Amino acid sequence: MGNWVIGVDVGGTFTDFSARQLSTGRSVLHKRPSTPHDPSEAILNGLAELQQKAGIAGEDIARFAHGTTVATNALLQRKGPKTGLVTTRGFRDLLEIGRQVRPAIYDLQTDAQPPLVERENRVEVLERTGPQGEAIVDLTDAEIEAVIAELGPMDDVESIAVCLIFSFLNPAHEQRLAAALRKAYPGRYVSISSEVHPEFREYERFSTTVINAFLQPEVSRYMDRLSAAIRKAAPRAALGIFQSAGGLMSIELASRFPVRTALSGPAAGAVGAQAAAAMSRIENIITLDIGGTSTDVALIQGGKVGKSNLRDIAGFRIRLPTVDIHTVGAGGGSIAHLGADGLLKVGPTSAGAVPGPACYGRGGDLPTVSDANVVLGRLPARLADGFKIDSDLARGAIAKIAAPLDVSLEKAAHGIVSIAASNMARAIRAVSIEKGQDPRDYTLMCFGGAGGLHAADVADILAMRRILVPRAPGILCAEGLIVSDLQENYVTTCPCPLDGDVSMIDAAIRELSARAEEWLGEEDDYIVNRSQTVILDLRYIGQNYELPVELATARHAPELPSVEELKQTFFQQHEIAYGHFNPDAGVEVVNVRIRATMEFSKQTLEASRPEGSPDPVSYEQIWFEETGFLSTPVYQRDGLAEGASIDGPSLITQFDTTTLVPPGWTVRVDGAMNMIMERTNG
Repeated sequence: MGNWVIGVDVGGTFTDFSARQLSTGRSVLHKRPSTPHDPSEAILNGLAELQQKAGIAGEDIARFAHGTTVATNALLQRKGPKTGLVTTRGFRDLLEIGRQVRPAIYDLQTDAQPPLVERENRVEVLERTGPQGEAIVDLTDAEIEAVIAELGPMDDVESIAVCLIFSFLNPAHEQRLAAALRKAYPGRYVSISSEVHPEFREYERFSTTVINAFLQPEVSRYMDRLSAAIRKAAPRAALGIFQSAGGLMSIELASRFPVRTALSGPAAGAVGAQAAAAMSRIENIITLDIGGTSTDVALIQGGKVGKSNLRDIAGFRIRLPTVDIHTVGAGGGSIAHLGADGLLKVGPTSAGAVPGPACYGRGGDLPTVSDANVVLGRLPARLADGFKIDSDLARGAIAKIAAPLDVSLEKAAHGIVSIAASNMARAIRAVSIEKGQDPRDYTLMCFGGAGGLHAADVADILAMRRILVPRAPGILCAEGLIVSDLQENYVTTCPCPLDGDVSMIDAAIRELSARAEEWLGEEDDYIVNRSQTVILDLRYIGQNYELPVELATARHAPELPSVEELKQTFFQQHEIAYGHFNPDAGVEVVNVRIRATMEFSKQTLEASRPEGSPDPVSYEQIWFEETGFLSTPVYQRDGLAEGASIDGPSLITQFDTTTLVPPGWTVRVDGAMNMIMERTNG
């Protein structure tokens, strides 16, 4: 029986692999350039390289967990097929009307994204379900035939969304329409809102369902190709896709509900960060995941990753449970340029994996953040697996910025990394200060290929005093996939005031729990624990938005607390979120949720533990603003023993990343073999 678990995270520049042997805890890491034209190419080539590197037979792979960016990229690029929409009469233009919120409130020139379904491909149907789930206007067979006739042959439409009013209370009309459409258009994809997102708020439900329909052909084809290839390479492996809410789902569900994977990769990083911080017994952290294209940040409070039920991705509204991540276009490949005002800008455009930064020597010639780090002496001559860095090409690229600004190469490079750090700090403010949290009370955890290079700069901007650098920062998203469990979310809208009678809520919990039990009953040799977590969306009566309140976790759906306990828990959450609460105002339940989890057996990671005092392997000239170039010792991470302490300035290199310790900072290795950086000045 196989006993290897492999996690694969596809980034904009690199595809990362982490493998762990369940019987021994042995860990093997691997990294290779991404292939944006077909992400599966890098996955399959990298898997073969990893198997050869570690001596892993295909039959010995028990689980293959994948964090994918296919859905995200399809949305960003609007890369998808023509999509159709069938909706209740009178709601044809709801996607364009939306919530009447401007993308940028003070920018009169910025328009909202055009809808994913063109108006001529939106068809209305005469039917109506009422607010209690009752049929006000029946859907007749004749009306269904009329809708199909109006749609016509749809030669260029590959996917259809069906979104009817109040279908989350009674899905009968949507189900009949979907069955008829699948029969009339065999081979086409059909998404219905009562399956994709069975909650109230029609615009968010419509938008989420249309996005699912838009993504389904592209993602399904990708999943089919990947699944077939993995079956050949690892015939016994269970293939899991990481979802935006955290946790793995089957490849079949990912193909059916691709909208759930819109934040797949970044969410895996947050889960990996949570596990790494727990090993160092640090509960409150802010993650800083800096890759080649973007930076993702998240707040982890009390050892728990923040969750959200509503977010915009590429200007499109998605209402589904997701890890609460904020993303900015600032990474190693972010391109520096002079704006129309003559001022230096960095990002959001990225050089990506192809052609990449100039220093990669792959044809790129535009100045990027990575090129700036090379000019400043922060990047070594070789990266992962002998990946060579060309400093002359980097200097030539940065000269395109330095010359028009009439500054030295080093000043221009420092300006680029400073602006990038400022953009990253702005993202952290969005998940901390803007939500009532002081970043100075948190530890900054940096990971991703470029996290260690910029962490101290970001911490300085935010006056943060401690930084955690995990054992394998550049592969942490892939490691997050390894420690993830199977997860499925169930929800029903259940408007009910907390006035003493909670029988409606209790009945909703029992109904969802029964559905969760069916899923939890599936067989898997590696499952060691099964649980259900009850979550209620609560709000003050008359409030616009709800707060998710997590009640308890147990093998079966836990008992509902008393009304007074529910209110007190809500008040605590409201005070954390908004800084106040009103104990006299009425409270109501809006949605009931259950998160079902099947926990995999996991083997504790056996990290290598070198001995002896830290000795530099070389010295490099690194440029700092206060001093100019300084002769700086360079250490190999795998040579640092537990308890080792190093003062800045220093540079610590390892297989997957480089960590800069500036003057005024010190770094030590703790018992979990994580590095803790702390400020020693001011």
